[in-house]
Amino acid sequence: MRVAMRLARPLLLVTTPIGVFAGLREAWRFHWWLAVLMGLLLAVVGAFLGYTLRRIRRESA
Repeated sequence: MRVAMRLARPLLLVTTPIGVFAGLREAWRFHWWLAVLMGLLLAVVGAFLGYTLRRIRRESA
């Protein structure tokens, strides 16, 4: 189990951005505005994630 976990984490860290980029590219090929909406959604989720991490680090200090 421990070996699988050591392998799974780097694999997820590499394949997730590749999958997101491929999804944005396919959305652009389908309709350009869909890719823009997906990019905005990713930006909002990233901003909330950054805000949450910043808040956790500030409160733990």
